[in-house]
Amino acid sequence: MPDRNFSGDTALKLEKCPITVNAHIGNLDPLEVRSGPAIVPVERMKLFSPSDWEGFVNEWVSSLNEYSLVERLSGAGDMGCDIIGTVDSTLVDSPWDNYQCKHYDHPLAPSDVWLELGKFCYYTFTGAYTVPRRYNFVAPRGVGTKLARILKRPADLKAELITQWKAKCATGIVSGQTIPLSKVLLAHINDLNFSIFGYIPAQRLIEEHSKTRYFAVRFGLGLPQRPPTPHPPENPTDTETRYVQQLMAAYGDHLQSPVASHLALGPRLLRHFQRARESFYCAEALRNFSRDTLPDGAFENLQKQIHDGVVDLAEAAHACGLTRLKATTAQAATLSITSSALMGRVEVADRHGVCHQLANEDRLTWVPTNE
Repeated sequence: MPDRNFSGDTALKLEKCPITVNAHIGNLDPLEVRSGPAIVPVERMKLFSPSDWEGFVNEWVSSLNEYSLVERLSGAGDMGCDIIGTVDSTLVDSPWDNYQCKHYDHPLAPSDVWLELGKFCYYTFTGAYTVPRRYNFVAPRGVGTKLARILKRPADLKAELITQWKAKCATGIVSGQTIPLSKVLLAHINDLNFSIFGYIPAQRLIEEHSKTRYFAVRFGLGLPQRPPTPHPPENPTDTETRYVQQLMAAYGDHLQSPVASHLALGPRLLRHFQRARESFYCAEALRNFSRDTLPDGAFENLQKQIHDGVVDLAEAAHACGLTRLKATTAQAATLSITSSALMGRVEVADRHGVCHQLANEDRLTWVPTNE
């Protein structure tokens, strides 16, 4: 596909928003006390900077299953494209879609898009990029009635662009140059299919973005409830191999006799083993929940905080490996963790389970080889 490494920028104009105050002071949500009343997404996105708006749209497009590659383009030139989604990035001539970001203080009008359409026509004419499958405008306040109407009439849209070319396009496409509507350029425009132009309603953007892992961070409305944690399978799986080995070593150290399998455990230690597996699966479920609701790194940050809070105790002298294990998980349960994006969704079992995850990665050891 031809090079499309370019992006545009627009000026942000903030509108005055009414301030609402909860009249029932005694029932105030603690989050409102700290941060003020929540701003609903449709209003908050109007306050985004142009760059944040492009980032928001990029997050949404990246969540769509129809693309193998999504790019947020940047560079000195604009060329009328901001976010592009390529259907099959392995093909040079793959179909692709353009999402043109416009962050204005009003619904888009025809006068706001003539230059962008002019850039599209000119740069497809010069071969800077191929004609996309779809070209959608995305704006926090949507499109106005006039633009919505003319976008539904491709022939009228094309005819009006030609009429507006001299006034709206000729001197704005390339800095310092005038691009006249020559016969060959006009012929190219007439050959183009203007039915590819459309827009994405703001409400659709919000509804679909709410299903991504970026929504909570972008709009600050808190994390959704966690789904139920699946019960561990009857027998440990390959993903549990190392922490189960470490558990057997701890039990053997406690009994002063090797333990080859959980099947050899007595009732008390077998109950502990079952709880350990349940907590491991809780932590794995939390990892998946974090992956689905937050950007990369949130769960790893929680793991690091728990590791940092227990590692000195885990490396201290203990009577046996089981004592070390129990002291470490107990310490994890009482740690004060205030900087994790997952707080409010972390249970005691998760904290215990993180310790077993760390043991599964040999970042914690219940029976050190030098003891």
